[in-house]
Amino acid sequence: MEKLDLTKKYKTYFASKTKPEIVEIEPAQFISLTGKGDPSEKSFSEKIQALYTTAYTIKFMFKQQGKDFTVSKLEGLWWYDERKFVGITMDEAPKAIARSEWEYRLLIRMPEYVSENDIDQAIQAAFAKKKMELVKEIEFFRMNEGKSVQMLHVGPFSKEIETLQEMRKVIEENGFQKNGLHHEIYLSDFNKTEQSKLKTILREPVK
Repeated sequence: MEKLDLTKKYKTYFASKTKPEIVEIEPAQFISLTGKGDPSEKSFSEKIQALYTTAYTIKFMFKQQGKDFTVSKLEGLWWYDERKFVGITMDEAPKAIARSEWEYRLLIRMPEYVSENDIDQAIQAAFAKKKMELVKEIEFFRMNEGKSVQMLHVGPFSKEIETLQEMRKVIEENGFQKNGLHHEIYLSDFNKTEQSKLKTILREPVK
């Protein structure tokens, strides 16, 4: 049985350079959980656990059908109330806005053959087995980012500002406007990887 690896199938989506690049991102589908607050809080890690529990339930459901796949990388969309925090640029936001004010949507990408009904079945199965209440909050989510500026950030999350500054220059030079939420793809396990070696794709949808 050949195992589907989304990181190999969608190379532009899951790989980036250490300099800003303009890319075209295809539509994608995910399992998803939303939240608000500091990612160092327990609730954030609990949401990640619930997502992966469900992702592996889906994987094993399809493996039994002869359609095995590698569970994908964790991703996150991040935003804040722009009516409350006016005039803050994308590279200023990480320092200017307290972590408690940030909202997020955690994501794990799913193969195209996984339907919303499949995900509903997996959620029921995962809850029956693990009794995790958060599993019942998981949603099926679609996204079509299209044209985007992205860059690979290497190092701690606290240094993302430097990468975002480089990306903002490219966005301004091309006269682009914001067309979606700040998107991060965590290529490294941030609970096990030394901060200086963390690899994260930063992406800004534009038009």
